[in-house]
Amino acid sequence: MKYYLIAGEASGDLHGANLMKALKMQDTEASFKYWGGDLMQQTEGELVKHYRDLAFMGFIEVLFNLRTILKNIKLCKKDIEDFNPDVIIFIDYPGFNLRIAKWAKQKGYKTHYYISPQIWAWKEGRIKSIKRDVDAMYVILPFEKDFYEKKHRFPVHFVGHPLIDAITDREQADPITFKKEHGWDDRPVIALLPGSRKQEISKMLKVMLSVVEDFKDYQFVIAGAPSQEEVFYAPFIKKQNVHLLLNKTYDLLSISDAALVTSGTATLETALFKVPQVVCYKGNRISYEIAKRVIKLKYISLVNLILDKEVVTELIQTDLNTKNLKKELSNILDPYKRATLFLDYYDLEKKLGGKGASEKTAMLIFKAVSNT
Repeated sequence: MKYYLIAGEASGDLHGANLMKALKMQDTEASFKYWGGDLMQQTEGELVKHYRDLAFMGFIEVLFNLRTILKNIKLCKKDIEDFNPDVIIFIDYPGFNLRIAKWAKQKGYKTHYYISPQIWAWKEGRIKSIKRDVDAMYVILPFEKDFYEKKHRFPVHFVGHPLIDAITDREQADPITFKKEHGWDDRPVIALLPGSRKQEISKMLKVMLSVVEDFKDYQFVIAGAPSQEEVFYAPFIKKQNVHLLLNKTYDLLSISDAALVTSGTATLETALFKVPQVVCYKGNRISYEIAKRVIKLKYISLVNLILDKEVVTELIQTDLNTKNLKKELSNILDPYKRATLFLDYYDLEKKLGGKGASEKTAMLIFKAVSNT
């Protein structure tokens, strides 16, 4: 069968690649075309558009790039018609994907959605279009099943979180060997995960790097995003005691003692590696003020949302400054605080439902499509 996948971010690329591998196990004749990134391209099939050309962050940024977004939507529709897939699989990225889903449903294509849009956080009204345009929804967070089925009477499949597979199925890096290979000294590592978009990275690193001089017993390593080239990070690594590691975030987390993490999927990845973290977020002021009025959540990090309590500290907007960041980083380096955090991290992993998300989703998609 023919599968058309649409992922618009780095995390979607990872989950899309793993889903494609799992679909190939179910369907040896599977052929793929997709919007995604390097990981999906390394699997097989044809990449139509890379997610680095799709990433527009915040309300204002979307407005400025509206012409490009509309052009991409037009391209996607034409490409789907040319490929004529047996099923379209949407991976998160709701602003784009829900527009395509509406059109695709009207055209008679089968529409499956893997990794739900976060409508429980904002734009809950999107449930109407999801009910109308999506044939099957596969959710990865435990509270999402109740949200859809009890609150909105829309049946969904809870398949567990694919990050568990991505993390537990990989070989752990040896800290001593890894540091030597990259020319670092033997001091413990503090990882800096500033995000994947240029404007986001620049804003986050400006604050994150402001605490380097206060922690000379540690070395700081920036996790370079796969969507950015090394030259982009050059101005940030001029500071003494700062290194750059490109495209090896999981290796970096596996040998880190602590991390400063931009809000998003990375907060969950860091927790699953059992690394104490401070969650950071600072956006465009206007975009933030708009978001603050429409998003109805107690927390911004997935760790706190899933456990429904403040497990990791969140420094948001004006609270994200050198003084607060220094204080909170010192806090998570304290042995007592770390021990408490590790216990919460283990509870988090249990709630996420165990291994096999990609395989469960692939089996359900193949069964649903092949039986129709």
